[in-house]
Amino acid sequence: MAGILDRKVALITGAGSGIGQATARIFAREGARLVLADVVEEGGNRTLKMVQDLGAEGIFVRCDVSRGSDVEGAVAQAVATFGRLDCAFNNAGIEGQGGDTHLCSEENWNRVIAINLTGVWLCMKAEIAQMLKQGGGGAIVNTSSGAGLAGVPHMPAYVASKHGVAGLTRAAAIEYGKHGIRINAVCPGPIRTPMTGRMFEKRPDMEQKMARAEPLRRMGEPGEIGEAVAWLCSDHASYVTGLPMPVDGGFMAT
Repeated sequence: MAGILDRKVALITGAGSGIGQATARIFAREGARLVLADVVEEGGNRTLKMVQDLGAEGIFVRCDVSRGSDVEGAVAQAVATFGRLDCAFNNAGIEGQGGDTHLCSEENWNRVIAINLTGVWLCMKAEIAQMLKQGGGGAIVNTSSGAGLAGVPHMPAYVASKHGVAGLTRAAAIEYGKHGIRINAVCPGPIRTPMTGRMFEKRPDMEQKMARAEPLRRMGEPGEIGEAVAWLCSDHASYVTGLPMPVDGGFMAT
């Protein structure tokens, strides 16, 4: 039985670990042909082997999403290998350094914005241009955050970048809906990833606090985000666009 992404060509950034890796495995299960992008080659190649072991076609492309030439090269590789680009998950991101707003360094601010927000914009520029060249149609999902829908203290650059992703998603959805290109975002709550793992090393009490704050009373798993992304990229979500979707255990409902 064909999966919900059968034969679709999908680009996933930040595919080497965490949510990106889990999503790649789900896309493979659903029949997608994959272009896996990450700045860390070891992780990207590890994910590539995982999806190939699941029977999927795929390639790995080293890509720093803050560099326009890298992003354009990843999209070009997708087209050179598979002939087109049908969907994309712009997921690469970093948390940056924590601290109050007046203590955030300019270096930290610039790096977080460059990867989390400018990187998403650069990806969308290249992906949308290719989809328009193909005649229109396609689906793009960006990774925002619960911190893109509500204020979170001590992470000014991260919060600003993720709010920016949510806003950019809405604006682009309005622009390109007439071309059949749907653009949405996922807004994860606390998910067990290497990123949250680094936070918990510094604050061991944080995991239980986060879990207790969730109506479902637990952390989320990367695959739970990946399932939402796969649905948004599929034809099952054909009337959904411009949505920053919370996938957060109900946190935004509180």
